[in-house]
Amino acid sequence: MRVTMKKIILFTYLLTSSIGLFANSNDRYFELSKNLEIFNSLYKSLNLHYVDTIPLGKMVKAGIDGMLNNIDPYTVYIPQEKDEDFTLMTTGEYAGVGAIIAQRDSAIYINEVYVDMPAYNAGLRPGDKIASVDKTIIKKHTTSQVSEMLRGIPGTEVKVGILHPNETKVKYYNITRKQIYINPITYYNVVADSIGYINLSSFTDNCSTELKKAYLELKDKGIKSLIIDLRSNPGGLLREAINISNFFLPKGEVIVSTKGKEESENTTYKAHNNPIDTEIPLVIMVDDNSASASEIVAGAMQDLDRAVVVGSRTYGKGLVQGTFPVAYDGKLKVTTAKYYTPSGRCIQAINYTQKEGEKSDIIPDSLTTEFKTRAGRIVRDGRGIMPDVEYKYKHEKDSMALALLCVELIKKNITFDYATKFKLENETIPSVEDFTITDEIYNDFKKFVLEKDFKYKNSSQEGLKKLIEIIKKENFYESSKEILDSLETKLQHNTEEELDKYRTEVSQMLSAEIVKRYYFSKGEAQEVLKTDEELKLCIEILNDPKRYNEILKGK
Repeated sequence: MRVTMKKIILFTYLLTSSIGLFANSNDRYFELSKNLEIFNSLYKSLNLHYVDTIPLGKMVKAGIDGMLNNIDPYTVYIPQEKDEDFTLMTTGEYAGVGAIIAQRDSAIYINEVYVDMPAYNAGLRPGDKIASVDKTIIKKHTTSQVSEMLRGIPGTEVKVGILHPNETKVKYYNITRKQIYINPITYYNVVADSIGYINLSSFTDNCSTELKKAYLELKDKGIKSLIIDLRSNPGGLLREAINISNFFLPKGEVIVSTKGKEESENTTYKAHNNPIDTEIPLVIMVDDNSASASEIVAGAMQDLDRAVVVGSRTYGKGLVQGTFPVAYDGKLKVTTAKYYTPSGRCIQAINYTQKEGEKSDIIPDSLTTEFKTRAGRIVRDGRGIMPDVEYKYKHEKDSMALALLCVELIKKNITFDYATKFKLENETIPSVEDFTITDEIYNDFKKFVLEKDFKYKNSSQEGLKKLIEIIKKENFYESSKEILDSLETKLQHNTEEELDKYRTEVSQMLSAEIVKRYYFSKGEAQEVLKTDEELKLCIEILNDPKRYNEILKGK
């Protein structure tokens, strides 16, 4: 990728004052000095001669992004105005009202509220439209803009105008902001006879303390084995991954090592405290969105044969980031090292230039190096953590079509709006254990979807559209029109048929959204687990000690 003028400006701006320091250094620093001088000269000329006023802030940000995009997806500049977002990501804390908001068309709606937080206590609920914040009418504002308005110093008051569903008059709420803490333990309970379950959503500050608390409560309830769910856990703080691993590994065991350019980054992290339980049978659940700190925990447990890892291949992020201050209260989050599991493998996907959120390619064995767990089981580097027991999705043939249907129902807010309607019509529902999507509820949902004229395009339809464009350019359209029209008709969705075909899966998604309106995030997590086939597989493994031990021994 070529770095454009726009993408080099900030680099020049920040470092120009230091040019003289490099002039008499070695060749590398001379080259750097030379290029910075060129950049600076170009920037001055551009600023002096360009016909219009140059938006400095915008160009500076573009310069930073362009420079850092050529390194890896995890090295990023965090300006002062984004510091709260960074704090939330790393600590799980922020000062605000305790609500998640989302943009729909030109309006902002409440998507979720945290129990016992200011928004919840004021009576705000999912589906509420935010009409105003203080004296600002919300019209064509982004979620970031409204979020910034809602956040503030703890103890300060914000006046929020809310339009509740099926109401025409805005109601106003004076809400006192407070420090919001989002517990990364989304749900924990005994899920089967003597089997405990803990869902950890992220590795934020003090998440190890929360996990320990959950574990001890489950232990008091008599659990004899444990499942830790790290699916869709993007990672977070290295020290928290070490602390959690330490709970189940003897003091002195190597958990992870880091190696970087600077000597200070070459560190071996061992279990430094006495563990809480080194004997309890343990299963770690992972998927392709389990990354970073999640992979450190899963990798350590796998390499030391301490737990059975179940699920699908993890993301493959084996890079360590440090945060350093830059001018004007900004931060640079930069990759400083790679981390290595106890067996010596780096799980970083070989191609780590993909953007964050993109899946890395599957790496063939020939391009990876073989390592061994303590018991002699073969593991490989360069492609995340491969599970000991891979979960096979039972609807693999239909997975793309089903996934597309479900994604579109969520994307177009169909399930969300129906849950809002359902809550208005039903004051209460049975407990999470007893709630089900009945024929009556599902038929009502189908009617709701069909009335919305729900339509979407699949990959086949998009492919056909592109093909038609090519055929038109090559002047074959008229002779092929009849065939193309017939094919286009056959590729059309029959929404009602699809809703019937995938009733089980759509019902699971719908029930989670409905339960969330009554029992919030904890209830949603509990509801999802009721039909979680992967969880059932974990329970089967833990209920079969012979199978569990044979997996760990590589038999």
